[in-house]
Amino acid sequence: MRTINLSEKDSLLSQYLGEIRDKDIQQDRLRFRRNIERIGEIMAVEISRELAYEDRQIETPLAPATVRHIQDTVVLGTILRAGLPFHQGFLNMFDRAENAFLSAYRRMGRTVDGQPQLEIVSEYLAAPNLDGKTLLLVDPMLATGMSMEVGYKALLSHGTPAKVHVACVIGTTQALDYLRQNMPEDTTVWCAAVDNVLNEKKYIVPGLGDAGDLCFGEKL
Repeated sequence: MRTINLSEKDSLLSQYLGEIRDKDIQQDRLRFRRNIERIGEIMAVEISRELAYEDRQIETPLAPATVRHIQDTVVLGTILRAGLPFHQGFLNMFDRAENAFLSAYRRMGRTVDGQPQLEIVSEYLAAPNLDGKTLLLVDPMLATGMSMEVGYKALLSHGTPAKVHVACVIGTTQALDYLRQNMPEDTTVWCAAVDNVLNEKKYIVPGLGDAGDLCFGEKL
């Protein structure tokens, strides 16, 4: 598995990342969602450099011209609900992409010895056929990596993609290690930033808090 941490190089991405982490700026929900969307747009451009292209002839008002078009059939896959603004950023760039949506949420289950254990539950899936396509799985927070693995395996019921890219705003070293063991070997993971701490509630530290709540309001 290949990991690309975009914060290792200075770019406009750093400004948007700083704003979504800032607890005062976070109070503006519209700005928070838009910044998540902007990060998605920037990451989409970076990922587009990895895709296959082909020459196409078009007619301009003055003469024919050769242009380069993406050859891959792209499918954007998103885990609800926090992923929606991030997904929109990618869709703004990959405006001809097909789309997949699935649910995944955490709950505490119990092992055979009675000890609590984190479980990921997925109850909803809507996706096109994935055979031979390029799958971009996008989710703003990659804390444990478990939701991403569950989402990917659920999507396999709709076919096997030729390439898999995972994109997150903030990931953890723990999640990256987990995905390295549980995703296809040729997966590429793109992060706007990587944090090193995951607390006892499985929140990323310093992270930014609950991305879904900051986007859409608190849930019961």
